Amino acid sequence: MFNAEKPSLDELPSSAQLIRSTIIAAASAVVILVTVVLPAEYNIDPTGIGGVLGLAEMGEIKTQLAEEAEADRLLELEVTGGDQSSFLDGIFGLFVGAAHAQEAEVWRDETTFTLAPGDSAEWKLVMTEGQTAEYRMLVEGGRVNFDLHGHGGGQSVTYERGRGSTGEEGEIVAAFDGEHGWFWRNRDSETATVTVQVRGEYAEFKDAS
Repeated sequence: MFNAEKPSLDELPSSAQLIRSTIIAAASAVVILVTVVLPAEYNIDPTGIGGVLGLAEMGEIKTQLAEEAEADRLLELEVTGGDQSSFLDGIFGLFVGAAHAQEAEVWRDETTFTLAPGDSAEWKLVMTEGQTAEYRMLVEGGRVNFDLHGHGGGQSVTYERGRGSTGEEGEIVAAFDGEHGWFWRNRDSETATVTVQVRGEYAEFKDAS
């Protein structure tokens, strides 16, 4: 059997070293709590670091889900007269809240394309008068100019124009029957990747370049 030699007293850490290590560990725990745990779990970001790292957004989503779950739980208690257990109500509320969050992020169509400097592209939604479509445009690696417009039946309309855009979001309410959408051109010196997500009332989302 192997017997290791016992360390001498000189080799053991001193009381001062142990205290210093304990203080460092405690300080590190506090830093992690303030910069990571609180923003990610409770949407509390006193230092602002959580927002930079994207943790505050995670905490905000969790907080919203918890609030939705609690609201659903209270509603279910009112409907059933409080007969179901709070445990089952909590589980039901969590599922409903998660479903609401997932539904909010569902997009009907999405396209991604790359524009070299000077290149252009055009995508349109086929809509009838009064229909509404939501959109989100993300631009990575550069900036683009765009013209959001519609045309059809001899009519035309400009909804919005942007220069040097790195992203937009909003909705289109069709002013008349026809094609409504975007024309992009990259006037920047860098290649730009554009992603467009759409959902709502329309018959088709198509490349009109």
